[in-house]
Amino acid sequence: MNVRIYRKIENNMQRGRANGKGWRLEYDVPYACRADPLTGWQGSGDTQGQVQLTFPTLEAAIAYAERQGIDYHVVSTGPRALKLQSYADNFKTTRLRLDSEE
Repeated sequence: MNVRIYRKIENNMQRGRANGKGWRLEYDVPYACRADPLTGWQGSGDTQGQVQLTFPTLEAAIAYAERQGIDYHVVSTGPRALKLQSYADNFKTTRLRLDSEE
């Protein structure tokens, strides 16, 4: 059994960082889902592909995987780039206009 430990990616529509501080442990799916011939729904006999565990820290997720005897790999993301921009930049006269003025 292999698991992947990663930091939850925040939604671009909701950029708040309060709920994005956890780490997720997710089982790797060994094979692809199959389509049901009657309904067309995707299904699998392996229910571990649906399990996602959330931990407050990376160390807690690693400790859980080691305690359960599960092989794991950590997917790390780079630091978040902060783009500093002033609200006044939206109203500069030198700002490039994309719409055509007629």
